[in-house]
Amino acid sequence: MWKEERKLIYTRNVERWGIFELTLEGPSLGNPFTDIQLSARFRKGRNEAYAEGFYDGNGKYRIRFMPEEEGQWLFETSSSIAGMDRVKGEFACTSAVNTNNHGPVRVKDSVYFEYADGTRYTPIGTTSYVWHLQDKEVQEQTLRTLRDAPFNKIRMLVFPKSYLFNDREPAIYPFEGSPESGFDYTRIIPAYFAHLEKRVKDLAELGIQAELVLFHPYDEGRWGFDRMPQEADDRYVRYIVSRFAAYSHVWWSLANEYDLMTHKKLDDWSRLFRIVQECDYGGHLRSIHNCQTWYDFGTPWTTHASIQHADVKVVSECTKQYGKPAIIDECGYEGNLDTRWGSLTPEELLCRVWEGTCRGGHVTHGETYWNTEQIIWWSHGGELQGKSMRRIEFLKGIINEAPAQLAYTSDSYDAATLSVRGEYYLQYFGPHRFAYREFSLPEGTYRVDVIDTWNMVITPVEGEHEGRFRINLPGKLYYALRIQKV
Repeated sequence: MWKEERKLIYTRNVERWGIFELTLEGPSLGNPFTDIQLSARFRKGRNEAYAEGFYDGNGKYRIRFMPEEEGQWLFETSSSIAGMDRVKGEFACTSAVNTNNHGPVRVKDSVYFEYADGTRYTPIGTTSYVWHLQDKEVQEQTLRTLRDAPFNKIRMLVFPKSYLFNDREPAIYPFEGSPESGFDYTRIIPAYFAHLEKRVKDLAELGIQAELVLFHPYDEGRWGFDRMPQEADDRYVRYIVSRFAAYSHVWWSLANEYDLMTHKKLDDWSRLFRIVQECDYGGHLRSIHNCQTWYDFGTPWTTHASIQHADVKVVSECTKQYGKPAIIDECGYEGNLDTRWGSLTPEELLCRVWEGTCRGGHVTHGETYWNTEQIIWWSHGGELQGKSMRRIEFLKGIINEAPAQLAYTSDSYDAATLSVRGEYYLQYFGPHRFAYREFSLPEGTYRVDVIDTWNMVITPVEGEHEGRFRINLPGKLYYALRIQKV
């Protein structure tokens, strides 16, 4: 029998939006994942929060918390085990000093993103679904690639993937058992999630947001993680939220292509969203990704729209319909696979990224070039081979130099336009080869730049312009125009 002794380790000082962790010793016999309840209340003045604990193996129980207010915090635990119940303590929350610590990304003014400290955030994302489940060298190569890339968000699956070019078994499973004997969904393997956590930490050091996709349909009965019983789904979601909610750079995506998981109904997704809301005291961003049918992003538990659609023009209507930021998380991939979605030219992917951006949305990068090692960025990570990435970086620089409150305007129906009326205009021509454009702008003097988005060249137009004016253009593909008030 386990001897009930209070033995605890906890953080005495933590940065604002950093990680407070309380470690308790408790029983390892029986089933700690189903038999034991553990949580804590955190309080600073009138500010109070609730966090659930999780079992981390070897008799270790942890409670994590992300404080958002500087000062002295008090905590008290609640547990079904006397030795872990009513444990009290306090810790100091200090100002953030880590240069990558801006707090979690939140929605600002309905259609923008912003870090909690007010720093601007524009998602420049990519997708590498199971990079963290590859051989160690591939994982390290992925991190080296990301270190030199422009991306500040990455979509990644929690569970392993069985799909095209994904037929290997993972080195470790999230639950006890095997494909042959079946899995015991009541017994989580903490080491699986500890490894995921290590890679999430690595992303934090690079300043990259980690969008964790909790469910996906790429299993088809191989492991059964896509069709667990309701109580197993709920337990797993509570576990992963309690483990990762203290990381300020985590986003929650309830599923990839949720509508392909036909054994889960809309009520199931609503329930799972509410569990995330209940357990995530930090209010991290939440959404869900589709194949054909969009989720109802008007629900209060979704913070933004996450869409798969080849026609990125829908992003402006989506933002208008739901009054929330919209991300085209999958519009197709630059690559050469024998699939419709995995064989875009770099020019086409870049065109879609620019078009979606200039319609007030955000478009996620993806790459699917076949190679003999069958290490493909979209799923495995490794190295990027494509030509769009550096050009997306060029766009990122332009957006970062622009005013923060850019908004899509439908005034120019034939060219996607972002603007701050009377101050700044960024207009993308995409497949149109205009020889000239005419403008009539509010009072003021403006300077104009012609942007070759493919060759990454910005050419200032001679002189300054007022009122009605005409700008001559080269009549080539993939050009844009930037107009700024002097």
